[in-house]
Amino acid sequence: MTLQTEQEKKSRPEKEHLCHFDIAGFTYYDGPEAFEKLKIGTTLQLKIDPDNKFDARAVAIYFNEFKLGFIPRNENRIIFKLLKVKFTGLETRIQRIDPCAHPENQVGVIVHLKSTI
Repeated sequence: MTLQTEQEKKSRPEKEHLCHFDIAGFTYYDGPEAFEKLKIGTTLQLKIDPDNKFDARAVAIYFNEFKLGFIPRNENRIIFKLLKVKFTGLETRIQRIDPCAHPENQVGVIVHLKSTI
């Protein structure tokens, strides 16, 4: 086992698990259209959806131009607040893909907090 120097530790960005979930509404948006293009580790974008009439804190999930769905309502509170204050240290990636699962459970997502220092 090698010991890392302080400089090596500082050069690597720190990240911390925030949450993980299945994409809500995957079958109602562009999920099925984009499914074949998705891979584990793919980076996703999060955007507040201020006009969502079902959830005042709705956060949409995008893969390029494809709207895949939303962060589930029971998981979106903190992420909504971070995006609202323009926090840029979120890393969102596909964690799991299961084509045999129920369509609403086919794609698992993980969100990490990344150091912005």
